[in-house]
Amino acid sequence: MQALAVLALASLSSLAFAAPAADSQALRCDIVQYQYGMDLDVARVISTSDVSSICGVPRAVMVYEDHDGRRHRLSYLTSGGGCSDN
Repeated sequence: MQALAVLALASLSSLAFAAPAADSQALRCDIVQYQYGMDLDVARVISTSDVSSICGVPRAVMVYEDHDGRRHRLSYLTSGGGCSDN
């Protein structure tokens, strides 16, 4: 449940920016596509995609570290923050 809360907060935050991975381990790991109900072990969020200028429902990527210190990349759908009511 904590992982879902992290995903929800990260996807709604306009301050969530993608940062280059601190080491190449995150770049070597496969991107896993999130599915509802997945059991995630998120100890620390490293970065998330910046979707603040995208209107619609883009796919974002979160790089995170589990409780064993391993890095993972997770792809998920989120709401973009770039839509305006003109």
